[in-house]
Amino acid sequence: MFEIALSVAACRRAGTRVDVAWVIGTEPPLAVGPEDAVAITPGGGRLGSVLSGALDDQLGELAALQASTGRVVELEIGASEAVLAGLEPGTRATVLLAPASSLPDDTWDLLLRREPVCLVSHLDGDVVTRTDLHTAATITDAGDDAARAFDRGSSQVLTAQEAVTTILRPTPSLVIVGGRADMVEALERQASLMGWRPRATQSAAEVEGLVAGLTGLDGVVVMGHDLETTGRALLAALSSDVGYLGSVGPGDVRRARADWLAYRGVSDLTRVHSPAGLDIGARTPAEIAMAITAEMVAARHS
Repeated sequence: MFEIALSVAACRRAGTRVDVAWVIGTEPPLAVGPEDAVAITPGGGRLGSVLSGALDDQLGELAALQASTGRVVELEIGASEAVLAGLEPGTRATVLLAPASSLPDDTWDLLLRREPVCLVSHLDGDVVTRTDLHTAATITDAGDDAARAFDRGSSQVLTAQEAVTTILRPTPSLVIVGGRADMVEALERQASLMGWRPRATQSAAEVEGLVAGLTGLDGVVVMGHDLETTGRALLAALSSDVGYLGSVGPGDVRRARADWLAYRGVSDLTRVHSPAGLDIGARTPAEIAMAITAEMVAARHS
């Protein structure tokens, strides 16, 4: 849901209808969360996907009906879609499909800021009669079950006959720029172990796109020796709200990055952790990765 928030907000500002859908249950049970969502416009445009796109065509047909309210729909994945998605044919999914306009207006601003939210969709049969929005400040108003689930720190769905409670918590992203393969792989593994989404690149052309939109929840670590790539990553990150920014490498490499930035008018590097990582005497790639992720956690909570 966080990944489609920008496009949905743009459609709402432009007065363009857009429907959003997310999975609230599957049979057999699958490891799929409500943060995976698809946005569908009347012209057939789609952003995001659910279940690797296996339901996109069916959801597009339902969205084309342009219902005025949200509803819960039961869908079965066909044989060809199942093969493409790596699922068993006949897998059934329960999906909540709703016009974006039927959700509280603040929903999209909060998702854009990647703040955790709780949506309580009240049901009359399979029709959504209204949706209430709760944040950390008001989650107790959603009931004890919702409050306990919200505090667990992960996205999930609670289903009942009278309501569907969707808890959306953003997954931190860690952008890794450059670096030796063993270092990158170690940091990717450690980030994944933490439940984060690692994204690695060796390309200067990709850097700005990966860094754009990062928030205080996220981090950027530059590891390579290519000044153009790491310099552009640092420049983009320093212009963003990213919460953690680390610089890895020998002293002369890190000083060269600082000189690259100074030549472009950027001299305040107080946000940059250089060298990145808590001082635990790390030597191996795995130890260095542990030190960096630990420092990112410490920076977030400070």
